Amino acid sequence: MKIYFIIVTYNAMKWAERCFTSLRNSSIPIKSIVIDNGSGDGTQEYIKTNFPEVDFIQSSENSGFGKANNLGIEKAYKEGADFVYLMNQDAWIFPDSVEQLLEVYNHYPDQDKIGILSPMHMDGTGKKFDLHFENYLAQDCKNNRFLSDVFLHAVKPFYEIKFVNAAHWFIPRKVLEKVGGFNPYFFHGAEDYDYINRITYFGLKILVCPKSKVVHDAKVQDFQKEEMKDPAEVLARKRLSMQMQRETRYMNPNFDYNIGREKKAFITSLMKHGIQRNTGEYKFYLEQYKFFSKRFDEIEAYRKRSMSGNHPYLNI
Repeated sequence: MKIYFIIVTYNAMKWAERCFTSLRNSSIPIKSIVIDNGSGDGTQEYIKTNFPEVDFIQSSENSGFGKANNLGIEKAYKEGADFVYLMNQDAWIFPDSVEQLLEVYNHYPDQDKIGILSPMHMDGTGKKFDLHFENYLAQDCKNNRFLSDVFLHAVKPFYEIKFVNAAHWFIPRKVLEKVGGFNPYFFHGAEDYDYINRITYFGLKILVCPKSKVVHDAKVQDFQKEEMKDPAEVLARKRLSMQMQRETRYMNPNFDYNIGREKKAFITSLMKHGIQRNTGEYKFYLEQYKFFSKRFDEIEAYRKRSMSGNHPYLNI
């Protein structure tokens, strides 16, 4: 099987050696495509000099996470990839990581229902789960009984979960033909949430595979330090997050999107905060109303494309 790793880089020198050496050591032969988003730390020359087997694409600008991945996915698909493996630059695999994912795929009772296979994400120490991954995993333990199986030493080959971030995604070719690539509406942030929503819309599953272990050396947010920052900065970040969550919800094909209803909801919030003389919240919702009023129709167009089932956002 042809397996292509797609890695988007931006100032990746801290992880480049571990990342690309790990691909060389895979027990399953793989090919790799790098799309560099304009690194300024020597990443480009380091990869080209030390890992000449990498198919290196230099983007003329920082096109964002999603668009850059789409370039790599398109190239891999046209070269006959059976799977693409999307991996972050701050990540690496172990020799049997891909082998164990393929083992699950080959023995899964209904392969056409697989959307994404994910290994188990360890943190940079390799001794604990990546904190974000552990959080995603924990949300479904009450349904898939993963913790019970761990405690009773009866871990299954795979478990279904609702979400896993795109640091390590193993995607079959057929999924690309239906679900497509990343939505270019999102420049950086929420791309993986949007893609998972589309995976779910098409009735596909996200599976984690306990025997496949990898590393994601992500920077984990320190919430104690967050509380010590300037309150105005914390509030600004919170409101930006709220905006992105709203964009993701609107773009979700599983969401009953109605422009008239959403406008009415904004106006109701404005009236409420106006009556309560809550100036800060009134100003925020007014800014949000102006922001989305210019984008409602654009979002609807993207939604229709995402729901088409005809490899949206990919030129394949």
